Amino acid sequence: MNEIGVMQGRLLPKYKGRYQAFPVGIWQEEFRIARENSLDLIEFILDFNDAEENPLLKPGGVNEILEITKETGVSVKTICADYFMEEPLHSNDFKIAEKSFIILERLLNTAKQLGVTDIVIPCVDQSSIKEEQLMNRFIKQVIKIIPILEKNNINLSLETDLAPKPFLKLLTKLNSKNMTVNYDIGNSAALGYDSDEELETYGDRITDIHIKDRILHGGPVELGKGNANFTKFFEKLKKLNYQGPFIMQAYRDDEGVEIFKSQLTWFKKYL
Repeated sequence: MNEIGVMQGRLLPKYKGRYQAFPVGIWQEEFRIARENSLDLIEFILDFNDAEENPLLKPGGVNEILEITKETGVSVKTICADYFMEEPLHSNDFKIAEKSFIILERLLNTAKQLGVTDIVIPCVDQSSIKEEQLMNRFIKQVIKIIPILEKNNINLSLETDLAPKPFLKLLTKLNSKNMTVNYDIGNSAALGYDSDEELETYGDRITDIHIKDRILHGGPVELGKGNANFTKFFEKLKKLNYQGPFIMQAYRDDEGVEIFKSQLTWFKKYL
C-alpha cells in the first residue's frame, strides 16, 4: 500500500500569504493535523526565504523533526527543495551555483540523519533546464554529488518541464539509479504532455508523485476540474508497480485544511 502524504503547509493557513512556503514557527502543528487526517507523511519544504531558520539546515533541527514525527507517527521521507528554484544549481552566476551546491551537500547530510528517501529538485519555471547550456551545467553540478547519493541510497528526484524523450536523455547522462523522477500530474497536464507516453518512457524511474490538477497552459484548480486525466494515469501506473508515496499538492485556498479534506476524499477512489 502506497503511503499518502501532504506538501508542507497545505493543512495550515497560507504563510505570509504565499501559496507554497515553509511555515516558520508553526510547522509542528501541521504534523498533528496530518495525524488527525490519517496521513502517513509530510513532504518537508526547504524554502529560499528564511532557509537558515528551517530545521533542515539549522543546528538541532533534525532532533526537532524526529521528536514531532515520533509524537505523531507522521514521517518525513521526502523533501521538496524549492530553494533551488530561486538559486539554481545551474545558475549563470558562479557564486550562486557554488553556494547552492553547498546547500545541497548540507541537505543530503540532514536527509541521511532523517532517513529521507527522496530530495525533489524542481527544474521548472525560473530554474528550467530546457536550454542545452543550462542542462549541461546542471549535469556537471549533479554528477559531483552522485557518489554521496549512492552511498546513502538517497534519490535526487527531478521535477522538470522536459518532454519525455529529453527527460530520459538527461537521466541516461546522469547514469545513476539514485537520479530519479518526481512526477507531478497537474504540471504535466498543464504542459500538454501525454501521461501514457511519459510513463512508457521513464515510468520505472518515478520515486515520488505530486497530486494536483491544472488547466492546460494555466494554473491550479481543484482535483478533477482541470486537464489531468487521473483515470488514464492510474490505470497505466498500476502496471508499473510504483512503490513510492503520493504527496497531495492540490489546489489550496487561504485556510487550507477543509479544501484539502474534500480533495483527499476525491483522490482516494484511485488507490
